[in-house]
Amino acid sequence: MQLEPQQGAPLQPPQDPPEPPVLWVCPMDPDVRGKGPGKCAKCGMALEPGIRAPVEYPVSMQFNNGEIRLRVLHPETGKPVRRFQVVHEKLFHLFLVGQDLDYFAHEHPQLGSGGVFRFRPALPKPGLYRLLLDFYPEGGTPQMIPKTLITGPPGSTAKLERDLSVKRGGNLEVTLSTEPPEPIAAKKTLLFFSLTPADGLEQYLGAWGHLLAASDDLVDLIHAHPAIADGGPVVQFNVIFPREAVYRIWVQFQRQGKVTTAAFTVPVSHLK
Repeated sequence: MQLEPQQGAPLQPPQDPPEPPVLWVCPMDPDVRGKGPGKCAKCGMALEPGIRAPVEYPVSMQFNNGEIRLRVLHPETGKPVRRFQVVHEKLFHLFLVGQDLDYFAHEHPQLGSGGVFRFRPALPKPGLYRLLLDFYPEGGTPQMIPKTLITGPPGSTAKLERDLSVKRGGNLEVTLSTEPPEPIAAKKTLLFFSLTPADGLEQYLGAWGHLLAASDDLVDLIHAHPAIADGGPVVQFNVIFPREAVYRIWVQFQRQGKVTTAAFTVPVSHLK
């Protein structure tokens, strides 16, 4: 006996799974993400599609006749990089601190011929200085490169003590409180800066504030932007201090066109 073929719906070819949605990420603050184009709430940079693995770009540094010369090199070819993206309204940010942690500068070297950034620092005395270089090579990823500059015999390590006293400078009064009150290494610390007077506050270089922290031995350099800020009197930074040390913290805010730099000292203990 011959069986009749069963009648039914034709077989459908398997369907490919839907493409996952594209994630848009801030290249400077990767924790800030969105579902489409936009700007980073922390630093104001444009979000970019996808997450790119960071690739470090080496930097050669020369110091001649009081001038710092910096050349960014491509990690594969070793050739000088000549094109950069704007980061916080500038092509290059240079943070410079002295070994005694009394000297601090936030400067912007100028790009010249041959892909060389040049800058003449007003160094207060010979000695050891630490630099943190902030730039974004076109086609690469944002960079935070530490360097060391020695212009004379290095001194001793800075002896810092806790200092959360009110700071006054420019046209602002700045106070700092932390949560937890005693910061712990490798744990998130919330830094709350209260600004008085609060009227006329403005973004400085594309952000409501800039922070640099340096350990007393100059090993750790941390640059951060506010986690929560809206132009009001309190600006919150979130920082993870990597290890037990005493940290000098500089913050910069702008009010009515004037930039105020305030420095605090925060001891960080290890987890007990």
